[in-house]
Amino acid sequence: MQNLGNATRRTFLKSTLLASAPLLTGPMIGKAQAQAAKPESTKSDRQKWLEILERVSQPVLEAISQQKLRATMPVECVKGQEEARAQSTHLEAVGRLLCGLAPWLEAEPGDDPAEEALRKRYREWARLAIQYGCDAKSPDALNFGNNHQSVVDAAFLAPAVVRAPIELWAKLDSTTKQNLIRCLVETRKVQPGFNNWLLFSAIIEAMFCKCGEDWDTMRIDYALRQHQEWHRGDGMYGDGPEFHWDYYNSFVIQPMMLNILDAVETETRRWAMLRKPIVNRARRYAAIQERLISPEGTYPAIGRSISYRFGAFQLLAEMAWRRDLPEGVQPAQVRTALTAVMTRMAQAKGTFDDKGWLTIGFVGHQPSMGEDYISTGSVYLCATAWLPLGLPATDEFWSAPAQPWTQMKAWSGVDIKSDHAMSEG
Repeated sequence: MQNLGNATRRTFLKSTLLASAPLLTGPMIGKAQAQAAKPESTKSDRQKWLEILERVSQPVLEAISQQKLRATMPVECVKGQEEARAQSTHLEAVGRLLCGLAPWLEAEPGDDPAEEALRKRYREWARLAIQYGCDAKSPDALNFGNNHQSVVDAAFLAPAVVRAPIELWAKLDSTTKQNLIRCLVETRKVQPGFNNWLLFSAIIEAMFCKCGEDWDTMRIDYALRQHQEWHRGDGMYGDGPEFHWDYYNSFVIQPMMLNILDAVETETRRWAMLRKPIVNRARRYAAIQERLISPEGTYPAIGRSISYRFGAFQLLAEMAWRRDLPEGVQPAQVRTALTAVMTRMAQAKGTFDDKGWLTIGFVGHQPSMGEDYISTGSVYLCATAWLPLGLPATDEFWSAPAQPWTQMKAWSGVDIKSDHAMSEG
């Protein structure tokens, strides 16, 4: 690149900043303004989340409510994997969406008529998705137990029921309940891998417990205790015996352990002694996750399955929904940070195809970022970032004024506290 004169350089820098400005959540914060800085927002963050929720979810749930999911959903995947992915991608899409939608579906009615009308429609679609997906005679019957991947896909449907036991279990008709249990029992034929997959089998058994069905305590006990052996320190677990620098602590490991304990603790206190360390580590990992979000609303594209997009923050969203964020992390700063991430990713060109289906990618359409096991249905795990929608609009998470998150404050010169590893003592 040729040398730029001072005037030309200033013009170049100014144009670069202006080009990136729409991607920023708030103003560039100078030192003198840092203490009073607040990210800007033209509409409520909850409304932004609901708009993203609807845009992502509608193609999937509307299609299966009409028994047209298989007929209309594309199967994007690595070349040569089309047949294998077609067996699993539809269950992936349905299960992962409901996993993230569940707290919002289960929540008490609020004061916004538009949101309540949307919620009513999605509750009905969600129950139809389970009804048709578990009906062997439906053209949209989903594959349970027919391939190794199905235990993974079923395992994201199971916590949806745990998170929404009234809307996604109690309100099902008796035939649909029987079909759902039958389908999930089929996954017992699949032996999980010696890694995070142990939790897939465990969460299905935990759902059985939650629903008053016969459940296998051994699968749960083995998964929970083995993961305590795999804790590598400072709130992070290995994916099996080895540590992987990716987002699987959030995609799977920590949220599933929390939801397993929630589902079974009313039936047995067998694992009560595990709750304290599991929750403490979850708080620490939530603090780390919040610090991974840059002032511009970006985060590192590290590790496999990065095309799950903002699903990488399921654990942070989970702890916000539980009102159990770490000390020093305020609900409003989490809301503002997650809004920045989701808005940036959802608005990226190519994130959706011309018919509204999600594509494979991290920011936009980047098919090379999808592994062999990734297909169209896989990427709907992004829905798990929406868990705080289960909190009422009056909750501090939604009602408190917008706040700058940790990296925004740090890079603006705010005198924040230093960060330290957690103590297991």
